[in-house]
Amino acid sequence: MEFAFYLSGLVAVLATLGVIISPNPVHALLYLIVSLIAVAMVFFSLGAPFAGALEIIVYAGAIMVLFVFVVMMLNLGEAAVEQEKAWLSPGPGGGRRCWPRCCW
Repeated sequence: MEFAFYLSGLVAVLATLGVIISPNPVHALLYLIVSLIAVAMVFFSLGAPFAGALEIIVYAGAIMVLFVFVVMMLNLGEAAVEQEKAWLSPGPGGGRRCWPRCCW
């Protein structure tokens, strides 16, 4: 059981890093589902099957299906991703380009 605890904890941490790093929102949601299932496995390995079952049913089941549905309905294309990268890029023309005008 100790091996299962550490293995599922490692999977949860790596999947959460995948959520943070992934530029594709659908992939980030899939990583989040894997992370939530891994946290449920941590609960199971600690001897709390009710908490693990609730984690899977409520979070990984219901809420993540809603998130995936919303992302699929938004249907963000490559143009929206490039525009967001341009807005968030540091340097001339990106980042805080309108900041001095907004504050003066």
